[in-house]
Amino acid sequence: MRKTRDKQATQTRWGVHLALILICFVMCLPALYALQSATLSAQQSAFTPPQLFPPGASLLDNISVLFGKLNFGQLIVNTTVVSLVIVIGKTTLAMLAGLAFVYFRFVGKTVLFFAILLTLLMPTEIILLPLFNMMSQVGWGQTYPQLALTIPFLATATGAFLFRQHFNNIPRELAEAAQIDGATPLRFMISVLIPMSLNVVAAHALIQFISSWNQYLWAVLIISNENAQVIQVGVRKAASLSTQIGSQTNYGVLMAAGIIASLPPLILFILLQKQFMSGFAITKDK
Repeated sequence: MRKTRDKQATQTRWGVHLALILICFVMCLPALYALQSATLSAQQSAFTPPQLFPPGASLLDNISVLFGKLNFGQLIVNTTVVSLVIVIGKTTLAMLAGLAFVYFRFVGKTVLFFAILLTLLMPTEIILLPLFNMMSQVGWGQTYPQLALTIPFLATATGAFLFRQHFNNIPRELAEAAQIDGATPLRFMISVLIPMSLNVVAAHALIQFISSWNQYLWAVLIISNENAQVIQVGVRKAASLSTQIGSQTNYGVLMAAGIIASLPPLILFILLQKQFMSGFAITKDK
């Protein structure tokens, strides 16, 4: 009977693993199709039957078009700078907000916190027109495009809530001990809170990096200088490229642009996935 149970357990495990492999394969199909389509030449259609080794594969040619005609290298540099500035600014302000809401006492603290949370109900599209008018008045869209892409998005209600909840779970005795030792609130945050919050910092930074990397609508509205644009606008321009045959879309270039644009966030997520999962572990407020 024991051998029978072991055999049944082994068969169950194999069945579960095969089902998981099949599910993973199905989930990877869009990425595999995009990779295969990125090898299409200008004369081939996206509806060409998929082949493992398509004849006349032109992946390198498509990539050379992106970095030659669309200046993808400059777009990647621009987007990286914008994303890093937003990540550093948002994370710093979010930690300061969490420090204030947990360790400071002031009138209206609860009301202010819930007012910040209410901003999560407002989609970004609502504030685009006021932001556009403001940036136009100060002239940042023309003169300082990097400031126009970063300054309006340095504050984050999500980050304030995340760090407030995390700091709430750190023993208050540490703050009292630091106060007795004469540490200022900033010194307490730098020396105690940040070392104890590296997973949360990494998780928040990853979310904000992906969000800022995928920024498209605001960049299209506010930036008129092509050399200051971001990568997602470059992907949209890749979609407008036409082949020499009429107005047929060059799907190989388009898919190659999408793959290149998705690589930095994907690599960063792979590197920080452990910290990302640990940073959002469920904890209870004290």
